[in-house]
Amino acid sequence: MQNKLRITVLCENSVGPVSGTLGEHGFAALLEGEGLNILFDTGMGETLLRNAQRMNRDLHRVDQVVLSHGHCDHTGGLLPLLRNCGGKEVFAHPAVFSRRYRVKDSGESVPIGIPYEEAFLRGLKARFNLDNRFREIAPGIFLTGDVPRKTAFEKGDRGMFLDPEGRETDPIKDDQSLAIRTSKGLVLLLGCCHAGLVNTIEYAREQTGEERLYAVIGGTHLNFCSHEQTEATVRALKESGIGKISASHCTGFAASARLQREFPGEFHPANVGYMLETG
Repeated sequence: MQNKLRITVLCENSVGPVSGTLGEHGFAALLEGEGLNILFDTGMGETLLRNAQRMNRDLHRVDQVVLSHGHCDHTGGLLPLLRNCGGKEVFAHPAVFSRRYRVKDSGESVPIGIPYEEAFLRGLKARFNLDNRFREIAPGIFLTGDVPRKTAFEKGDRGMFLDPEGRETDPIKDDQSLAIRTSKGLVLLLGCCHAGLVNTIEYAREQTGEERLYAVIGGTHLNFCSHEQTEATVRALKESGIGKISASHCTGFAASARLQREFPGEFHPANVGYMLETG
């Protein structure tokens, strides 16, 4: 269990009250505790180092990097991090290097996968620790691995593919989140939560044995989901007893506004500079 932990959002689409920070489409957050420095995702690559410096966070001290999935807006900052802050142990799913594409209505195909080859990153002293299982990577901090997709309503974003022609839908099997056991209950740190927010919550509860849900932080991908999925997610969250919803990135403005209305006092936009402390 993590008795005292600080989570700071370093990369996000929008900025908060910390002057001089920049926003970009992406997500990254820093976990700090006693003897603990974990970077969760790395953003697109343009703002990670600048924002960390502006907020007096020394990324040289980061011991471990966790990649929630292999999209460029979560992995692009890995290159500047390695070049400027030295080699790191990188926890990810074995499918993180899969080729991925978004195919526009016009038929144009845009690559959205991790923008670097594995061998190239290993040459920069990235030590990849790849596994698809639920596992503890630090005391009280768990990486979900494959999240079982059990809900009938969480269908995700159908616009992503494994081929540039758009023939094979990408199920984004490498999507994973961090589950952190604290004295107040579980804290879930999400990249995009392509596996579904409710699926992820229930799996984290099942695997950790902790029913209390203190907070979720990060992207929920509700911006790309149907109205029906958003409505069902809101209902499930109300039943979950959640303490804080700190949504950002791919949650989108409309879904964020809905969450703000439904959870007054519990909802907080997790933009650059947002901080959550436990303990």
